[in-house]
Amino acid sequence: MRINKYLASSGVASRRDCDRLIREGKVLVNGKIATLGLDVVEGDEIKFNGNIVSVKKNEYYILNKPKGYICSVSDDKGRKTVLDLMPDNVGRIYPVGRLDYDSEGLIILTTDGNLAQHLTHPSNEVPKTYLVKIEGTITENALNPIRSGIEIDGVMTKKCKAHIVETNKEYTKIHVTLTEGRNREIRKMFASIGKDVSLLKRIKIGEITLRGLDRGAYRKLNKQEVEYLKSI
Repeated sequence: MRINKYLASSGVASRRDCDRLIREGKVLVNGKIATLGLDVVEGDEIKFNGNIVSVKKNEYYILNKPKGYICSVSDDKGRKTVLDLMPDNVGRIYPVGRLDYDSEGLIILTTDGNLAQHLTHPSNEVPKTYLVKIEGTITENALNPIRSGIEIDGVMTKKCKAHIVETNKEYTKIHVTLTEGRNREIRKMFASIGKDVSLLKRIKIGEITLRGLDRGAYRKLNKQEVEYLKSI
């Protein structure tokens, strides 16, 4: 890793400012003054202003968000955020993407900005699966407009997957898998075919699920899960 990236990842300063600190001779690598462009490897001792600098390991969590929380680090309206469900010592962690205030389910929180960008950038088309509950009944054929794409706010939605998983006279449950994440997209899609969504819950991102997590509970993602998310 380049020395300026290492210093920036450690929170010393931005990469540009780290370059300046290196030019000023304030950075030592294994007791010697560092130079611009120097590569550092595991085991090297890096010091800035006489203090040892180490890269903080990224943290990765999965949370089962309940209704009534927003996916933000703070809220000017005083509403509860997903960070209120995390331990106080979790550090500067951020939710990846959004679930609206009235929705629930799977949300990833991490300090890894690169992973967050990967999972949310439209070009990567990361699949996200939702459980949608509507009042009354609906047929599979009636879901075809949603599957093929619907115009919302002047823009067509991408093709998606949708199928009924449970139905009776009172309600119908449907699994919908999207590869984009526009604001209140699923609610607007169903509204366009005359159906109101009474429950919206994200249940999967790729193959990562909520299995074993109660509402409001969280756990750390393991190494294999993190590598998987980086690869999809």
